[in-house]
Formats: sequence, structure tokens, C-alpha cells
Amino acid sequence: MDTVTKYRKIVREVLERYVGIKYANAEIDNELLFDEKRDRYAVVSVGWTNEPRRSHGCLLHLDIIDGKIWIQRDGTEDGVALELEAAGISKTEIVLAWHPPKLRPYTDYAAA
Repeated sequence: MDTVTKYRKIVREVLERYVGIKYANAEIDNELLFDEKRDRYAVVSVGWTNEPRRSHGCLLHLDIIDGKIWIQRDGTEDGVALELEAAGISKTEIVLAWHPPKLRPYTDYAAA
């Protein structure tokens, strides 16, 4: 199995864990959006709050770019990077894309 195929499998497995999360005091579901042709992966939260008010937002957005996993958005409590590491992906293969490029070299993760 090549590296990108391995990363696709791990990203799918990690993101699928977020589907069953229930939100307190709201009727919100997490939906998976996978585009393996372009290597884009997301978890979107959709539903209604108790006010009632429509809720729609991106919980997680990951891309595989040039053989590395770019975390574009991470709205999780502990950070999806830790889950990717636990699944066997090195910090040198994970980019925390929400950090400005000039600050990324100071993280424990890949700069690009």
C-alpha cells in the first residue's frame, strides 16, 4: 500500500469517529464529506439548536497535499493531529494549515 492510500484510509477512519457524536441541547448531526479524487475530507455539523436556530459549520477539514496531511480546520477539543499520530502518521507528515506559513516551523509539525 502506498503512502497516500494509507493516509486516505487513516483519515477516513479517524473522521468516521465523529459521526456518532451527540450534541447537548441541540439536534445536530455530523456528516462526512469525502472527495478521494481530490483528497479532500471534512466533517460538517448540521441541524437545529433549541432556540430554534439553524446550525451549520465545519468541524474538521483535512486535505492530502503533496503526500502530507494538511489540517485546514480543527474544531475538536483535543485536536485531530493527535489522533492521526496515534494511527501511525508522523508529525513530519502533518501540516497545521491554520497557522501562518511563517509560524509553522515553530510547531512540532511539518511547515508545508
